[in-house]
Parts: sequence; structure tokens; C-alpha cells
Amino acid sequence: MKRIKISLLSMSLILITFSSCKKDNTTTGGIIQQGTWKVTQYSSNGTDELSYFSGYEITFNDNGSAEAVKSSNSVSGSWNTGTDDSQEKLVLSFGTSPLDKLNNDWHILEKTTTKFRLEDVSGGNGGTELLTLEKN
Repeated sequence: MKRIKISLLSMSLILITFSSCKKDNTTTGGIIQQGTWKVTQYSSNGTDELSYFSGYEITFNDNGSAEAVKSSNSVSGSWNTGTDDSQEKLVLSFGTSPLDKLNNDWHILEKTTTKFRLEDVSGGNGGTELLTLEKN
């Protein structure tokens, strides 16, 4: 009987350990790390600037790095999640043009397994940028 209890306890601990290692596919990080993404909307103060991102496929890696690829052109970047005034955000940084337009702390307006609608309102001039990422 004692041996059965020890075996059950050991099996329970193993199950708990492995289940806690799974990625949470409902969190922002869990969703965005699945597959590649493309920019399907980008506007700055009402001006459509989507053409800057045409053809780029973005991969978000679990170590916080990101890569945007268009043909033979590859741009490295980084991403992170957080909150700002109790609102979930996605922080993107891609360094140089043309992807530097993505460098922001984006508030998440909508999040599904295939789409992120994001917004940034500039503290300096009050301008608004809108960004939509959709899964390929």
C-alpha cells in the first residue's frame, strides 16, 4: 500500500512538472510565437503607410528576438510584452528603416490566434498610429 502511494505521488509530480513547461498559447507571447506574421494595416495620423511593409514575413522567437524577411533582405529585431496603465502591450523594436516604424510600445486593441490590432498614441504630439498583424 505504501509503495502504491509513493508511485502515485511520483507520477503526480512528473505530470505537474511537464504540464507547467507547456507554452500558454492564449497569452500574447504564446500566440505571436506561432508561425509567421505580416503587416496588413499601418497608418500614421490617418495616412496609410502599409506599402513600407509589403512582402515582409515576421517571425517572433521565444527568446525575444524577431526577424522580418522579404526576399533576400532580413531585418533583425526584438519583441516583448507588458502592461501600461493596466492595458496589455506589445513592444517591438526593429532598428532601421523601413521597419523602424514598428518601433513602439503598442497597446493591444484586439488579440486572436490569427490577428493583433495595435495602437500607439504619441505622448509628445498626440499622433496615433494603428498597426494590424495577421498570421500567414
